[in-house]
Amino acid sequence: MTDAARKPDRILLVLLGVIGLLVVVALAVVFSRGDPAPLDEASPAGVVQRYSSAVIDGDVATADTYLTESARTICRGAFPGEPRPARVVLVSTSERDQSATVRVSIVNSSQEGPFGPSEYEMEDAFSLVKEDGNWKISQAPYTLMACSGTPVKP
Repeated sequence: MTDAARKPDRILLVLLGVIGLLVVVALAVVFSRGDPAPLDEASPAGVVQRYSSAVIDGDVATADTYLTESARTICRGAFPGEPRPARVVLVSTSERDQSATVRVSIVNSSQEGPFGPSEYEMEDAFSLVKEDGNWKISQAPYTLMACSGTPVKP
């Protein structure tokens, strides 16, 4: 064989090698991302982040610590058949002197259905007030409302 016939083979092998390397790097990046960085727990968004994590993890006792007394008494619980929240994404925060609004995107997922697993996303807001210098949730989206004795996740 001549050098001209071998050259395309080498180029093809190099291209396949580069593509393989890119795939390995992409997979490493995707699987090594980890959890999001915790926000300042003294901020409205930090309180919502910790509350949402507790609710998704089924830790109702911890979730209750982020609620005002009146929010704890307004317990709607989860509706049967409703998909459980899978993750919560911060959209925006509007902070005032004694109150704040934190808008979030709530992603719900369900493993059941005629076509297999499904997800849907909705936007909602948390209302917070300052109590004794600390931010407390006065109203949470119904899909993230944690009730004492009624965990969202089994």
